[in-house]
This record gives sequence, structure tokens and C-alpha cells, in this order.
Amino acid sequence: MRTARAALTALSFVGVAALAGCSGESSGDGVSQDASATASSSPSASPSPSPASGWNPNPGSVAAVGDSITRGFDACSALADCPEVSWATGSDRLVRSLAVRLLGEKKAVDRSWNHAVSGARMAQLPAQMALAAEERPELVTVMMGANDACRESVRLMTPVEDFRASFEASMRQLRAGAPKAQVYVSSVPDLKRLWSTGRLDEGAKTVWSLGICRSMLAEADDLGPAAVARRDAVRDRVVAYNEVLRDVCAKDRHCRYDGGAVFGFRFTGAQLSQWDWFHPSRDGQARLAEIAYRTVTAAQPPA
Repeated sequence: MRTARAALTALSFVGVAALAGCSGESSGDGVSQDASATASSSPSASPSPSPASGWNPNPGSVAAVGDSITRGFDACSALADCPEVSWATGSDRLVRSLAVRLLGEKKAVDRSWNHAVSGARMAQLPAQMALAAEERPELVTVMMGANDACRESVRLMTPVEDFRASFEASMRQLRAGAPKAQVYVSSVPDLKRLWSTGRLDEGAKTVWSLGICRSMLAEADDLGPAAVARRDAVRDRVVAYNEVLRDVCAKDRHCRYDGGAVFGFRFTGAQLSQWDWFHPSRDGQARLAEIAYRTVTAAQPPA
């Protein structure tokens, strides 16, 4: 599944410590068996109370904001964005992005925009939202928060209060320019599950040792009390971020949270980048597109 050559390729690059973001062939517009994992499997997975009235399951344009996941970072080559495989707006036929599923391949070219920035944290989202609002989109996708938890240390993670304030400011920014745009909000992936998936692979641990998401992935083999407490603290912070995303989204009648579906999704090795065992691969991007499509087109918000 992963080869020593892939790990050595990643090792040949300098600056890997600057990797940002978290966390194939699609089976169609439906959701794969793994992607249908319910929110009940995670502590952040309480149903979104957003009202369903007035929700349009067939928006005619899509603007994406977020971080390296939405830019397709490390999905096509090492240390590079690959927006064509983005789950939100990409054109790759194996991924079948949300925009392609909603608009079709031809319309998606002219009616979707990707304003995500690799390495971005929630504090940068208001500026991205302002750009998205200028497009007057019918749907805005939001996937943000992994970088707020993936820091050099637990101490440097974004405080929950600051995370909330920035997300609220982002929604206000969008509403100032696009008051009727619908918003799909993805939960932050479970970073501890990513650690658990890759920790038994020597290539993954070698790449992680270069500095990827040190708050979670540093000293991957250490199962001592301090390391366990550190990883638990990161996971708890991600859960808190997802509660913020859910609660703020619930206050906007045109917003729909994924109910914790991305947090609850169990990424396999095949769905993680062969260069960093952290960002989604093409297959992982396809699974994110499936989850988003299911949420956007559902008659009711996730329950």
C-alpha cells in the first residue's frame, strides 16, 4: 500500500515541517460504506439543529474556503497543492467533487471557485469568506480547523474562544456580501484516528518525524502517560472545535453542518497521501466529496 520509496521521496524534500492541513475512485453519488459511518461514533456528532426549511439541494454554483485539504495538498505530488482533486471544486473524474456532482463537469468549470489556502487557520477564514462572497455563490463549503489543532505543541493550539470568534466573524463577512448563500460546514477530521492509522507503518513515522502536526504525531511510538495525555488533549480540542462549528452554523438558517460525519470517517491507508500519511489521497478526497454531497442534497440536516 505504501512503499519505502514513497517515504524516501518525501524525506528528500526540505521544509516538510511547513506541511499544513489535515485531514481514488468514487463509487458514485451515493456514500461508500465507510463514508456512511454515522455521527454517533464520535463525541462531536450530535445532530445539527439547523432548520431545513428553504434549503436548496441543487445549488447552481459553489465556492470553497478552507485549508490544505480543500487545496488537495500532497494528493498528486509531494509538497504541492493539487486543486484539481479537491473534494469541493476539483475536476478529477475519479474524485467527482461536490461541484461536479451538483453542477456537472461543464458547469463546474465556470460555476465553482476555490479560495482555500494551504496552512490557513480559522483566523484567516474571514478574508477567504470575503472573497467567496464576491462570487455570489449559491453554496459555500467550509472545511477549516485542522491547522488550529496541528501546532508545534498543545500550548500553541488556537483557544476555543478565539476559534469561535473567528468563525462567527467569517459568517458575518459572508452574509455582508452574500446574504442568501447556503453554507456547508464540514467537521474537523479526527487527528488521533489518523495517528492510529499510520503509527504502525515505518514509512509514515519517518515522514511524521520531520515535523508534521507535532502536537499529535510527534514521537508516534511513545505510549507513555505524557504522550497519551498530549494526544487526548488535541483530540479534545478538535471535538470542541466541532461543537463550535455546529453551534454557530445552527444560528444561520442557510447553514448546514455535517453532523460530525468527517470527524467520524475512518480514513484507511489508501485514503491518505503516500507522501505524508496525513492529507487525503485522491481516494480520501472522493470520500469527502461523498459526505458533502450526501449532506447538501439530503431532505433534512444530518441526524
